[in-house]
Amino acid sequence: MVGRSAGTRLPVHTVFFGGGTPSLLSPGQFDPILRSLRLSFDIQDNAEVSIEANPGTISAGDLQRLRVLGINRLSFGVQSANTEELRMLERIHDFFEVIEAVRSARLAGFDNLNLDLIYGLPEQKLETWQTTLRRTFDLGSEHISAYALTLEHGTPFGRWSARGLMPSQDPDLAADMYEWASEELGSHGYSQYEISNWAQPGKECRHNLQYWRGLPYLAFGAGAHGYANGYRYSNVLRIKTYIDRLADSASTSLPFPLSPVTVNQHRQTAAEDQGEFMMTGLRLTRTGVSAAEFESRFGTSLPAAYGIQIDSLVSKGLLEWSSGRLRLTRHGRLLGNRVFVEFL
Repeated sequence: MVGRSAGTRLPVHTVFFGGGTPSLLSPGQFDPILRSLRLSFDIQDNAEVSIEANPGTISAGDLQRLRVLGINRLSFGVQSANTEELRMLERIHDFFEVIEAVRSARLAGFDNLNLDLIYGLPEQKLETWQTTLRRTFDLGSEHISAYALTLEHGTPFGRWSARGLMPSQDPDLAADMYEWASEELGSHGYSQYEISNWAQPGKECRHNLQYWRGLPYLAFGAGAHGYANGYRYSNVLRIKTYIDRLADSASTSLPFPLSPVTVNQHRQTAAEDQGEFMMTGLRLTRTGVSAAEFESRFGTSLPAAYGIQIDSLVSKGLLEWSSGRLRLTRHGRLLGNRVFVEFL
């Protein structure tokens, strides 16, 4: 439906199965999804096709079948090597299952693995975070993501924190954890290309780069968010409603990329696109935002659009110019949200 409304057979260079635990689907259920995508879009021969998985929820046999289907990148939600921290995070796996999952993935032929980690947990010690990262190095993944825990509304942690049932986080300690990890990851051959992401050469996540470069992406599935043809949009959250809307949509005609399952849509203004381009582009620690690309894309120069904000943030040591690119300084990476809000 979305593919037809585009008016042309769109080329696709990344496919990402994420959100929740998509690995709970069987390879037999992934097969028709992938066939439908190939019928509707021009999936490139060298496309990056990723799936998120929790260790302990996917078998060695399933990994082999997924690899045969064309999935070529795995992202495992490791989070921690510490049993108590995993229990706090309500994870059902332990680190031995992480080791087994990585081993099974290698035997299945996967040569592009990401391991997701979380730091800044309540009462977490620097030493336990260091142990987690060092044990992760032993697994030899091509990519590592490390995110500070955020207490979001509607999550168990958010509710516990609001009710005073959980110790408060220590932002200074979290900053120490981040800076130590940045140095240690660099010494182990991982290059930081985004605030929270490190990769071996050539193994950067191509799908996430699409977001951070402000380029279009399509949303399929309940609760998914997309950005294309000037629209930011999201799909209905309830799975049954999602299915019902598709079943009743035979005669529906909507502009690309919207569909009957779209529940929120917003036509972006030029100012909104510029601000979001700055926010996502500045997350890229090596490349930042190119002044030439900004002017080519929006028809105005960076100084003309944001000169006051840029000068202020440069004077505070949060941004720097390098070869025509505006980037976060090392200090600025710790205060990214303070920087981003200036452009939104």
